[in-house]
Amino acid sequence: MSDHRGKIERAGKITPEVFDHLILRRLGASDPDVLVGPRHGVDVGVLQVGPGTAMAVTSDPVFVVPAYGWQRAAWFAVHILASDAATSGLPLRWMVVDLNLPMGITDDEMVELWQAFSQTCLDLDIAVVGGHTARYEGCNWPMVGGASCMALGPDDRFVTPTMARPGDLIVVTKGAAIEATALFAATFPDRLAEGVGAEVVRAADALFGSMTVVPECRLASRFGLRSEGVTSMHDATEGGVLGGLVEVAAACGAGVRVNLDDIPVRPEVSAVCQHVGIDPYVSISEGTLIATVVPGRASQFVTELAAEGIDAAVIGEVLRHGAGNVLVTSEGERPLAHPGKDPFWEAFARWAEA
Repeated sequence: MSDHRGKIERAGKITPEVFDHLILRRLGASDPDVLVGPRHGVDVGVLQVGPGTAMAVTSDPVFVVPAYGWQRAAWFAVHILASDAATSGLPLRWMVVDLNLPMGITDDEMVELWQAFSQTCLDLDIAVVGGHTARYEGCNWPMVGGASCMALGPDDRFVTPTMARPGDLIVVTKGAAIEATALFAATFPDRLAEGVGAEVVRAADALFGSMTVVPECRLASRFGLRSEGVTSMHDATEGGVLGGLVEVAAACGAGVRVNLDDIPVRPEVSAVCQHVGIDPYVSISEGTLIATVVPGRASQFVTELAAEGIDAAVIGEVLRHGAGNVLVTSEGERPLAHPGKDPFWEAFARWAEA
């Protein structure tokens, strides 16, 4: 058994090993109404809240970067939460928000931030039903609290990555490192332009509005869930596309076989990631949905996504249970393992300190 006491971890999510050791062994009381509890690769918990009714719930930091402008910053903060809840396939309903704000924020800035936050929730049909708001010493941007988002619907109409099945095909939307690229462009536009050019920075910055999977999750619900089409959905955040794929495999207990060259990497993503020194395939990618789809409907799912302006590609398949994870590259096959810590955080910190 590994001993994690005394170790200092890098920024970002804890590793799967620490998650297993620290979190999964200590989950409080057991409850028969917990349909889906904490699991690797599962974005939501799912609860039975009434006869035939399930609620999906997720929590995340409230991530606000004032330099993006309050409207943009609030939009992103809401969509981080809404995206995870939407992967359940259930309709979004409620949010509870805890804002622990820096002492330096003015009343006028707080009004502007919250108006934008509320408008984004309104646009998504989410009601804010509770929370806490305060200024505190020691609180700093961008992590200024936490929030939970909930979705509600029939208990036979939700999906999680635990439901991916051998033989399902794997679809990804938008491609790798959408979030990493957009955040570098939004935060360091002038410095980045010196290395990759203004046109690339404009294209990278335009990806900001793609940092959500709510549209494709809603499309998936209309398209058909479980045996009708999409069997699971997962938001590829920290660890990127490859990390997300390993998380889906862990959640369902099966293997995955993935073709690296089939994972889309946009030109601006490639240019920015190369310049800042990160691997796009394992870098944070809020806005990239990993979906598993019954094989007979995967092509149609990609077609319907395209009709809504969402690029997508079939990149592999779910293997039998215990088959292991395989990454097919131009140099042959190799095992696919979780990348561990996301390289985005250290690269971003270096740029912020420069």
